[in-house]
Amino acid sequence: MNNPLRRDKKEDAKDKQKLNIIIAGCGKVGATLVERLSAVGHDITVIDADNSVVSNITSTYDVMGIVGNGASYSVQQEAGISNCDLMIAVTESDELNLLCCSMAKKMGNCASVARVRNPDYAEELGYIREQLGISLIINPELDMAQEIARLLRLPGAMGINPFARGHAEIVKFKLTEHNPLCGKAIMESRDLSQDILFCGVERGEDFFIPDGSAVLEAGDNVSFLATPINTHKFFKRVGEDTHRVRNCMIIGGSRTAYYLAKELEDKNIDVKILEKDKKHCEELAILLPKCLVINGDGSDTKLLSEEGIEDVESFVPLTGLDEENILLTLHARRVSKAKVITKINRGDFKPITDNMDMGTALYQRYLTTERIITYVRALQNSIGSNVETMYNMFDNRAEALEFKIEPGSKVCGKPIMELPLRKHLLLACIVRGGKIIIPGGRDELFAGDHIVVVTTHSGFNDVEDILK
Repeated sequence: MNNPLRRDKKEDAKDKQKLNIIIAGCGKVGATLVERLSAVGHDITVIDADNSVVSNITSTYDVMGIVGNGASYSVQQEAGISNCDLMIAVTESDELNLLCCSMAKKMGNCASVARVRNPDYAEELGYIREQLGISLIINPELDMAQEIARLLRLPGAMGINPFARGHAEIVKFKLTEHNPLCGKAIMESRDLSQDILFCGVERGEDFFIPDGSAVLEAGDNVSFLATPINTHKFFKRVGEDTHRVRNCMIIGGSRTAYYLAKELEDKNIDVKILEKDKKHCEELAILLPKCLVINGDGSDTKLLSEEGIEDVESFVPLTGLDEENILLTLHARRVSKAKVITKINRGDFKPITDNMDMGTALYQRYLTTERIITYVRALQNSIGSNVETMYNMFDNRAEALEFKIEPGSKVCGKPIMELPLRKHLLLACIVRGGKIIIPGGRDELFAGDHIVVVTTHSGFNDVEDILK
């Protein structure tokens, strides 16, 4: 007779995948983390010194809230640090974030993530992490700079998300009316789209995962999966820009500007920075000896023209004001053919900017949030999940996930055409021994394979979740 109190291993694993998470700091990033992590069933407790902020969070989401100092012994005890799986510290103070995580490690022996933004710590983050026992330290401005540098490698792309340790990537680009794919069904364009797989189309307010009969239209934001080499080949075939930029004009001498300039210097890309503050210009000139640092108002269109905005190959406004960054972007799009990337901090501009011809817009808080949520998924791997990499796409309307297939999985040993896959899901590629396979219906999956799926479902933790 079956014991009604017995639970099978899979059910235990599912329960274990729900984490107890404490989030210290409920600013833009903290609030976005609460929204995303509570939506997939994690138990969340928030800590913030501002009572009104905590009240707003707890009245909006099904989470616990505590008013106080996140590094306080008594506050962490009240938050349940002894049963905590993960402490995330994203307050406005780097030092407080580090102290929060250090205390959590000693009191609860849990994993921890700290946001540290000060460039003074940039060269020491590895040492700090090791000495304080912190699992992950995130520098949002450095992450943003690396993302921008990645996009400047392939100017025709609006976004690049790497999978399988960089062996594959999902690339997003805007389809123009001059593109030979325009007005054709995907199955009619095999000569142009060989060795890639279309996996997402955003058309106005709508998003769909396309099949072979889908007709691509001008203005679509299209995502496809390919190897980096095949991405370049595809872009050449359809007339998209594949040449890495040779120079870059940056407006504003912010932390992100400093990190980006260093990234581009290392790639032998000429960098020009326009910064208002004379003293800060002098500091940047010392820190960035290969860059040309100019003391001037980057919002002055006459100065921009004098410094060659019409001929520059890439233009990145990084002032502290979203409105100024947006206006500078629109000006650059009007007077030049430069690859333009705009950093935006506030998410409430998104509905407006999505309808503007702005090139590529990157949202700081979403980039930071994605890094942390990817780590949460990795933490789940150790307690039952086999998600290796995860990205949200098209304003959270789809997810792209990389799974590792374990021995005994139900997806093993059958042709893909015989697997009862969920609707609104695409098996985009198989990674086997470092080789990328764009799968067909007769291909089979084996233990040790990595697969990438794109789906409009959310909350997948196991590769078997792709089955009905």
